[in-house]
Amino acid sequence: MTVIDPRPTLNAPDDDPYLWLEDIDGEKALIWVTEQSARTLARFGGPRFEGDRDVLTGIFDRPDRIAWIMRRDKYLYNFWRDAENPRGLWRRTTLAAYLTAKPEWEIVLDVDALAKTEGKDWIWGGASVEPGRRERAVLRLSLGGGDAVVHREYDLTARSLVPDGFNLPEAKGHIAWLDHDTLLLSSALGDGMATRSGYARTVRLWRRGADPLTAPVIFEASSDSMLVFGHLDRTAASERVWFTERRAFFDAIGWIGDRSGPKTQIDLPRDASWDVFGDWLAVKLRNAWTVAGTTHAADALIGISLSSFIAGARSFTTLFQPGSRCALQSFFWNDGKLVVSLLDNLIPRFDMVTPGRRDWTRRTLDTMPDATTVRAWPFDAEVHERNGEVLVSAEDPVTPAQLLLFNLNGAASLGSPVVLKRDPENFDASGLVATRHEAVSTDGEMIPYTQVGPENANGEAPVHLTAYGGYGKSVLPRYNSAIGKLWLEPGGTSVVANIRGGGEFGTRWHEAGRRAGRRLAHDDFAAVAADLVRRGVTRPERIAAEGGSNGGLLIANMLTRYPERFGALFCTVPVLDLRRYTKLLAGASWIDEKGDPDKPEDWAFLSQMSAYHTAEAERSYPPILLATRRQDDRVHPGHARKMAAKLQALGCPAYFYEAEVGGHTPGPNNRERAAFIALGYSFLRDAIGFL
Repeated sequence: MTVIDPRPTLNAPDDDPYLWLEDIDGEKALIWVTEQSARTLARFGGPRFEGDRDVLTGIFDRPDRIAWIMRRDKYLYNFWRDAENPRGLWRRTTLAAYLTAKPEWEIVLDVDALAKTEGKDWIWGGASVEPGRRERAVLRLSLGGGDAVVHREYDLTARSLVPDGFNLPEAKGHIAWLDHDTLLLSSALGDGMATRSGYARTVRLWRRGADPLTAPVIFEASSDSMLVFGHLDRTAASERVWFTERRAFFDAIGWIGDRSGPKTQIDLPRDASWDVFGDWLAVKLRNAWTVAGTTHAADALIGISLSSFIAGARSFTTLFQPGSRCALQSFFWNDGKLVVSLLDNLIPRFDMVTPGRRDWTRRTLDTMPDATTVRAWPFDAEVHERNGEVLVSAEDPVTPAQLLLFNLNGAASLGSPVVLKRDPENFDASGLVATRHEAVSTDGEMIPYTQVGPENANGEAPVHLTAYGGYGKSVLPRYNSAIGKLWLEPGGTSVVANIRGGGEFGTRWHEAGRRAGRRLAHDDFAAVAADLVRRGVTRPERIAAEGGSNGGLLIANMLTRYPERFGALFCTVPVLDLRRYTKLLAGASWIDEKGDPDKPEDWAFLSQMSAYHTAEAERSYPPILLATRRQDDRVHPGHARKMAAKLQALGCPAYFYEAEVGGHTPGPNNRERAAFIALGYSFLRDAIGFL
């Protein structure tokens, strides 16, 4: 085994004896990683793990699962992975064919074949199809699964790459089509073209045949911004190009312009989110805004004519007014109508708002399916081609997802969504019930959580508990095949907590768990664990908690702050070193959410939540598995590596695993994804005695 410096403490901000583990591909670091991963696999990777991995792989590869679709002209496009095509097929079919039991698919691109031909570890990252002619697409291909991608132009008719086309070396960024021979390039490629977060700092006008590195810059921001991007709005009467500078997660400025660059700044609050269709502007406020003598509430949705707004008018119409536990989640335009997604005390609701010169009319879409998790999105990929058809998915913890089609231009009653496809049942849900509860956090706030498991608790339930609590992201109970098969079916209980920092109840809920308030979000999670014990569901030693990314920081804080409330912890792709996180990969982009450790006033609260620094000797910690992926170029693998090394030096029961492939999101193929999950659950079950 590699010998680790056994320094017992790491409490000074810059005292970091494990800094060498940040060298992702360094020889010394990889020796340690290899030994640690082998140790973890030897301990938890036995026959049951292998069986679980194979079962999950079979579930993820099922041929009768829903093929999720997006329409472009007459074709429905889908990306599909299975056992025969582990890297995946980009394919298409017609709606008539899709409605049959076994649709015939036309293969557009075989990623496995391309990877084999070129000898590259290509992982699909999506494609941008040329609007209108639809003769070409620009593929996004990742080497190993990271956020940085290689762009390759592809001929959709000839089914071949275009050697002298719009091809771009690996970098973080995006393209947007203007026409067949012109793109907007928002890429970090090139000297001085990246922000400190590693994203695009400029928008360039890239013409066919030109060198992208010398393409003229038509929009730029300082390197301290988070990122910039541009796109062509095809809903306008004439060509209209939008430019956006996102200075931080909740700080953005937009401009209207043309191919020469921005012309008119959109004078809205920088923390607002907004969208345009034709001459209509819809704005979702994050904080209260007083304009033209009227105060619009935080989280309100307001609308106005865009041309009137640019001319100076500020007479907005209120389209949605939030309640104490009713919050807007998202909105999108479809055929001149605005579809608004709400959570009303965690119950999904949808409205349709239609703009008018005098009044905007609002209508509740009361025929949407009744489920704990319901999503709606446009059927058509291109905004200007949307005809009122909307795709809807609905699921709950014991009912698999169904995909439905809903027409906003239907009869007066709008009718009910039509079921297109249903996912198969992947675990035995008989005897399982889902119930809603609330725990009291340290400041008296009531924290909702959903519990799924056998009806009668006996005080010994093996509980899997998870949450996220960050960036205003709402997390609702859904049909999780892995949890269902490996945890619920054998007799366990699953819990999803809606802690602060999320967006379930709007900005106030997010703000309460942001920056210094993140400590409260962590208290919320610990309160749920305690409430499960109080209610007689289980005892602390039987609670296994899991969280990833921002949720990984949550899990590590359960280790350091509330170790007595948990039996085991599974911490994946985590952010743990809050002193150095802004200097690692995309870390600087999260300052708005977490705080700036280089500012003493921010480090004062960050230091209390930086699990890498607060872990200390002579504490009794529950077993923890820290798992990451080497190709993660968003959250640095060094966070998990260093935390595991320190905990082991302190004598804690800490394990480490690093997948060689895959980025921040699940593995590059279904088997890798299944293995990562199965190993974590093998560890958790072993640690809490759920065998």
